Amino acid sequence: MAVSVTVLGAGDAFASRGRFQAGYVVEGGGLRVLMDAGPTLLPSMKRMGLNPADLDVVLISHLHGDHFCGLPFLILEYLYESPRRRPLTLAGPPGLEERTWALFRGMYPESNTEELARYLDFVVLDPARTQSVAGMLDVQSIRTPHTVKDLSLAFRIAVGGKAIVFSGDTGWTEDLVTLSAATDLFLCECTYFDQPSLNFHISYAHFITQRHRFSTRRLVLTHIGREVLEREGEVTLEMANDGTVIEV
Repeated sequence: MAVSVTVLGAGDAFASRGRFQAGYVVEGGGLRVLMDAGPTLLPSMKRMGLNPADLDVVLISHLHGDHFCGLPFLILEYLYESPRRRPLTLAGPPGLEERTWALFRGMYPESNTEELARYLDFVVLDPARTQSVAGMLDVQSIRTPHTVKDLSLAFRIAVGGKAIVFSGDTGWTEDLVTLSAATDLFLCECTYFDQPSLNFHISYAHFITQRHRFSTRRLVLTHIGREVLEREGEVTLEMANDGTVIEV
């Protein structure tokens, strides 16, 4: 069965070299799943001809702005441009619902969201177990070493018979090897080229020494930072770009 992943944004928090921020649409098996929703969500979806109304599930890895601040714009879209008439499940770490609505109210305080809110179901993901989201998608998650007070997650999902792992933002952890084992695609963050002291993101120089341990069929680096882009000629692994469509 055909499964595709559209990279809406392969950039880091600083939109290095003008890249859009985190967002990936997985399509297959009659499902459309959005993984992360950076603030550039709507322009990137619309440039790629993807309709926000078609989303079935949204997965958010953590509550940093470049990964979830597109949600207020998605809500705005559903209020005025593409009225939502079926449920949408948004799953992620604790605090996702409260912080999303607080952000929206701060941005558009006069908008009435009462009717739309009935169609939005927020679910808290537990990294200690696999959960069925919206009765249509099994999500296995692990905690990643990125945030301290908040919970940050990596996901493993199965869509259209294909297994896909997304690292979210993370420092190096052995759990990534296990989570991505025997998958069809592993989207792994690679923010720095060589910064061993900054252990809340992955550095390419360290990751390349561990590449042989990953059994995923295809590995694609994403969340690319300035350092990596400046030394792109030294990178031997596949890197995502805005607008890349990966056939899984």
